[in-house]
Amino acid sequence: MASGVAEDTGGFPEGMDVDERFHANARGGRAPRGTGRGRGRGGRGGGGRMNREMEVSKALSKLLRHHAEEAGVKLDNEGFARLDQVLTWSRLKSLQVTFPEILTAVNDNAKNRFSMKPNPTLSPPPEATSTEPSDWVIRANQGHSIAINSEALLKPITLTSENIPEIVIHGTYFAFYQAILESGGLKKMGRTHIHFSTGLPDDEVKVISGMRGDAELLIYIDIKKSLEDGKTLWWISENGVVLTEGDENGVLSTKYWKKVVGRREAECGVLWQDGERLQDLPEGLKNRKAPFGKGHLPKSRGHRERGRGKGRGRGGRGRGRGAGDHNPPSTEGVANP
Repeated sequence: MASGVAEDTGGFPEGMDVDERFHANARGGRAPRGTGRGRGRGGRGGGGRMNREMEVSKALSKLLRHHAEEAGVKLDNEGFARLDQVLTWSRLKSLQVTFPEILTAVNDNAKNRFSMKPNPTLSPPPEATSTEPSDWVIRANQGHSIAINSEALLKPITLTSENIPEIVIHGTYFAFYQAILESGGLKKMGRTHIHFSTGLPDDEVKVISGMRGDAELLIYIDIKKSLEDGKTLWWISENGVVLTEGDENGVLSTKYWKKVVGRREAECGVLWQDGERLQDLPEGLKNRKAPFGKGHLPKSRGHRERGRGKGRGRGGRGRGRGAGDHNPPSTEGVANP
C-alpha cells in the first residue's frame, strides 16, 4: 500500500477547504493571502497563493475527509474510495488532476495524509504499474468529519497490544486554553476523533502528523491511565497519528492530563502537572490571538461580517469575505491537522 459538491461556503472563498475554514477566524475571518485577486509581490493572486501540489492535496482532503457522502463517492469499510470516482468530483475535475499528481499527493506528502492500493474488487488484480484510475482506491488516513469505522480504518491501542506510545501530546493555542478548561477537557468538535502527536515537530524523531507546527501550548496525556479506566478507546492511524473519540460526550477529561506547558517554557511554564492545576495562563497570553488560520468556523450567517480591503506590497491587493472576530467560548477545534 502506498503510503464538487455545492456547499455553503460560510462567507469564505469557494476554493478554501473545510480544514481551512474550520480554523479560519483568528484574523477577523480573513482567508489566506492569494485567495482573492491581487497584485504586488508574488504577482496576481498575492504572494501566498498555494502551489499546485498543495491545492491537489487540500482538494483530496476536503472530499475524502468531509464530503464523500454528499458527493456520491462511496467509501468502503476501510475508508477507501475508487480513484476514478474521486477524480470526477467537481473540484478535482476542475483542477484536471492527473494520475501522476495523485501519486505525488500519496507518496510525497510530508504528513502522509493519504494511502492508495490496488482496487480489491477487480479480478485479476491490476498490475502495480497501472496508471488507470479505476485500478486503484484511495483514502485519507485520518481527520474525518464524516462517519467512519474506526476498527477498520485504524489500529487499536490497548493495554495488551504493546503499542502504547511513550509520549502523547495535543498541541493547541493560548487563545483556546480557557475554553478547553471550561469544557472539562479536549473535544473532538466536528471531527470523528481528537488528534495527538507522539512527539514534537522539532524532535530528532520525525513526527509527521498529529500536531500543527506552530502550536503554542502542549497538553501531555496519560494514555495508560485512560486505558486502565476503560472508558475511552484509543487508536493509531497508518501515518502515526494517535486518536480517540473521547467519552460519550466526545470529551477527553482533564483528569488524564499529565502536563500542560508552553511550547516555549520561557514564555509559559508548567500550568498543569499530574492531574492538578498549578497556575493559570499568564495574563499577557490570555488575549493573544491564535496564529492565522487557527480560529473557529462561524456558527451562522448572522455572525459574519463582510470586509473588503485593498493594499499593495507583500500579499498584493486582495478582496476577502470574512467571519468577524467570533470565537465560540466552548470549542477547541484547532489541533486536527
